[in-house]
Formats: sequence, structure tokens, C-alpha cells
Amino acid sequence: MLAEVTTSGTSFLLDNFREFINLTGFANITAGHLIMIVVGIFFIFLAIRYKFEPMLLLPIGFGIVLGNIPFVPGTEVGIYEDGTVLNYLYFGVIKGVYPPLIFLGIGAMTDFSALISNPKLMLIGAAAQIGIFAAYAAALGMGFSAAEAGSIGIIGGADGPTAIFLTSKLAPEFLGAVAISAYSYMAMVPLIQPIVMRLFTTKNERVIKMKPPRPVSQREKIFFPIIGVLLTTFIVPTAIPLLGMLFLGNLLKESGVTKRLAVTASGPMIDIVTILIGLTVGASTQATTFLTPKSLFIFFIGACSFFVATMGGVLMVKFMNLFLKPGNKINPLIGNAGVSAVPAAARVSQDVGLKYDRTNYLLMHAMGPNVAGVIGSAVAAGVLLGFLT
Repeated sequence: MLAEVTTSGTSFLLDNFREFINLTGFANITAGHLIMIVVGIFFIFLAIRYKFEPMLLLPIGFGIVLGNIPFVPGTEVGIYEDGTVLNYLYFGVIKGVYPPLIFLGIGAMTDFSALISNPKLMLIGAAAQIGIFAAYAAALGMGFSAAEAGSIGIIGGADGPTAIFLTSKLAPEFLGAVAISAYSYMAMVPLIQPIVMRLFTTKNERVIKMKPPRPVSQREKIFFPIIGVLLTTFIVPTAIPLLGMLFLGNLLKESGVTKRLAVTASGPMIDIVTILIGLTVGASTQATTFLTPKSLFIFFIGACSFFVATMGGVLMVKFMNLFLKPGNKINPLIGNAGVSAVPAAARVSQDVGLKYDRTNYLLMHAMGPNVAGVIGSAVAAGVLLGFLT
């Protein structure tokens, strides 16, 4: 009798042990999981070692690692399983809650003085959006649907929150691939853009010195977000969630009477949302749903669109210079800043310019098209959303 009880107890323990083993990540891992974990660690490496947009790449990289730890479906831990903690946090991504909050913070930390003092720089930001529509056409040509192509095309704006917002509305199944592509190319701005800038400019153009921006009054700074939101959202009402929050944040900053709100929006709030959006977007790249041929095509088209967007901004400056007097010409090295990667693209303009003339400071000039690119990408997203929904 004692032997039977002992045998039964041993069998029970062995069954429990086998069940435990079957629930571990070691028993459920695939080659895809390993590939994505390596990708996540690589993102973390780039963020720490080379400081490539660490505020974005580090939480995204950790999210990729977290999202690709293998588990048995139904154990309520995956980001795509209803009722899990990650699924609740991911709600802000799939419903487009986080991007407007990011735009509120961007508006509260952005000084539009460079654009206000030289409004024609808006044309550079508009020209850079050609990358979005070029990628849209390319995606259509590769067999993607119109909605899918719109989501892929927005990568050309180099604006992660805008890409997430639009993709959540048009093609949520591509959310992980589009978001990772957009943030990856934002982080790679210092590597990709200088190549394009040198390719489409001459040595003489790179040393053009621009006049200092004129002083901008406080009244102009207050009127700008009010006029800006009216002009842009009347033209593209579908961009209200993004542009409305962007200009509200800027008004909080410039009004002079809501300093606490502006500090909160541009500091703790945007930091919290950045952590949540980075972590959940990274975790959404589960190997079982992410590693597909379409994801690779999205990365390829995104790279091409980013190249075209940078080229469009540079060539627009060269075109504008045909009609400007010698003393008013614009250095085409600020054309790259027409994409929406703020302020990374403007810093690239500054760094490349200093390599050809150590006394030529382009940062303040480049901030004009850079912030115009933020507005331009949001308008482009609103146009695509209006036509494709």
C-alpha cells in the first residue's frame, strides 16, 4: 500500500514537472523568437553605445525582447491576448491615444520662431513630404492595398507618432512593422541623411551663409498656434487629433500663463507616454506575427521613402534659390530638416555644415523646416486618412 502511494506521488510530481517544463520559454522557443530577441538587443546596443535616439530605441529594443519571450497561448501574458496587462497598455497604440499626447508634448517644447521669422521655410517641410507619397505609390505597385500603402508611405515623414496614429486607423495589422521602421529611420538620421545631402549639393552651396533670423515678438508666438490650427485643420479636419494637440502644447508654452501645464506636457507626461509607446510597439513585434515577407518589404520601402524625403527637401531649397537674390539665398544643407525628426534632422544640418565652414551655424535656420516637417507630416497623414477611410 505504501509503495502504491509513493509511486502515485512520484508520478504526480513528474507530471507537474513536465507541465512546468512545457510552460517555460525554453520549450516553446523558435528561430523567429531568437532572431527578434537579437534585434531587440541590437537596438539597445545602438541606444547605449552610439546614443542613436536612446529615448526611443532603448524602450523599443527592450519591448522587442519582452514581446518575443516564448509562452504558451492562453496563459494571458501576450500583448495580443485580451485582458493582459500588455494588451491594456497597447490599447493606447491601437486606438491612437498615445500619438496626440506625444504631439502635445512636442508642441510644448518647440520654439517656432525660426519658421515664423522666415515663413518660406514651410515650403521645404512641404517638399520633404514627397517621400510619403512616393512610398505610397511604390507600395501600391508592389501589391499592397490602398490603406496598407498609406500606412507604409507615412514612414517617409520620419515621424513615429504620426506613423502609429495613421497605421492604427488604416492597417493595424502592420502597426509593429511600420512603427519599428519609422522609429528606426528616425534614429538613423545621422547616418543616412549626410549621404543624400552631399550627393545633391555642390561645395559652393554647402558654404552659403544665411542672414540671422529676425527677432520674433511674443505676440507673434501667441498668434501662430491659433492661426496655424485654424488654417491646417480647416483644410484637413482629419488631422485635428495631431495638429490640435501640437498647437495646444505650443500655446501653453508661449502664452506665458500656463507654465506648469507646459512643463508637465513637455516633461513628465511626454516621458511617460514615450516609455509606454516604445515598450508596447516593441512588444508587438512577436515573431509569429512580425517575421513575414511583407514586413521586409515595409522596411525596404521605408528606407527608400526616407531617402526621397531628404532629397525632396534639399532639391526644394535649390529650386527656391533660383528666385532669391544672392544675399537671401538658403543653404541647401538645411533641406534635409524638412523631415519630421525633431531636432535630430536640424542637428545633422548643423554638423554637416560645420564640416565645410567652421563658422557657419545652421541649427536655428534648420529648425524652421524641421518644425514645418512636423506640421507637414501631420497634414499628409490627415490627407491619407481622409481619402482612404
